[in-house]
Amino acid sequence: MKLLPYTIRLESPTRFFDGKKCWVHARAGTIPPSLPAQAPKVVMTMLLADMRGSDVFEGVYSMYTDDLGKTWSPPQKAAALTERVECVAGLPEVHIRFADPVVKWHAGSQTLLLTGHTAKYHGFHLMPPPRPRHTIYSLYNPATNEWGEWRKLLLPDDRGKFYNAGAGSAQWAEDREGNILLPFYFSGRAEKPNYRSTVARCRFDGKEMEYIEHGSEIGLDDGTRGLYEPSLVYFGGKYYLTLRHDRTGYVTWSADGLHYAPVREWCFDDGRPLGNYNTQQHWVAHGDGLFLVYTRRGAGNDHVFRHRAPLFMAQVDPENLCVIRQSERILVPERGARLGNFGVTEVTGQETWVTVAEWMQPLGVEKYGSDGSVFVARILWASPPGM
Repeated sequence: MKLLPYTIRLESPTRFFDGKKCWVHARAGTIPPSLPAQAPKVVMTMLLADMRGSDVFEGVYSMYTDDLGKTWSPPQKAAALTERVECVAGLPEVHIRFADPVVKWHAGSQTLLLTGHTAKYHGFHLMPPPRPRHTIYSLYNPATNEWGEWRKLLLPDDRGKFYNAGAGSAQWAEDREGNILLPFYFSGRAEKPNYRSTVARCRFDGKEMEYIEHGSEIGLDDGTRGLYEPSLVYFGGKYYLTLRHDRTGYVTWSADGLHYAPVREWCFDDGRPLGNYNTQQHWVAHGDGLFLVYTRRGAGNDHVFRHRAPLFMAQVDPENLCVIRQSERILVPERGARLGNFGVTEVTGQETWVTVAEWMQPLGVEKYGSDGSVFVARILWASPPGM
């Protein structure tokens, strides 16, 4: 099959690490220009993480560029996305925060949308399980460069099967009618969840997101946490879903975006396992090429937490659902810090950006050269889509 040529330009618009906190979950979305001669607006969100705990997030921050990354606004805390305090499961003062946000343009409503899920804290730590989780979303106002208050996506049976249900870190797709095909993972009320993943078809009018239905409930009952953090892409007339698993990565496909074939392990085209495990993967689609962005073992990276750096990209054989080994390239180099929580956005027909922050945990990773940088890996395509 034809391998698509491209070049990579790596930039770092901001960085932060003071020995206690750093940026994580850097993901961007693109607002198309109103005139052909204009540059699009790219909006990036990040979470501020406290290194003293595990997944302790302290708010959503946002920055933007109107000139393809030549200049960026300084990161500003999204005031409307501050935490809420509620009584949950009998615990007073549970602090609820926006976690694992994904930024994406919804063409049907001409809206930049932030999707993710709730993280609930009791005291300094995550609320002990079983803890409820909800998929949430927020809308961007390009006139004020501000995010609106977050809202919950109402799911059926959210006290039963969907007690713990979230769309954190999930790439989603838009169908021909403008509905959102939103992947999420879920479990019932359990102290040790075994997650299943599915895709929900949701109606979105630019203000409210409404659940319509969901498709296959994809899981593995193998003593692990199951299949979770799914990401979706539409390419070549099919939908492809990639899924995180504790031991390896999995992939499947669908004709309609809801009903999926049995999962298979991610492998190279020589049949050997990809080496990705216990972290997410995301998609890049361009013209006649489908690509996977991922981390993996076997790259001289045993000192990196869960081998979550460097960040690789390789072309996918969509018929055989495997990664073409000879096409693998490094997007973001390894400098000790993990790079497992990243995002993808198509900026123009000529370039796609992969954004990621150096997660400076566990403490001490800076001895390998990391400094809390936020990276933009600009993928510059040799040919526009369709060429």
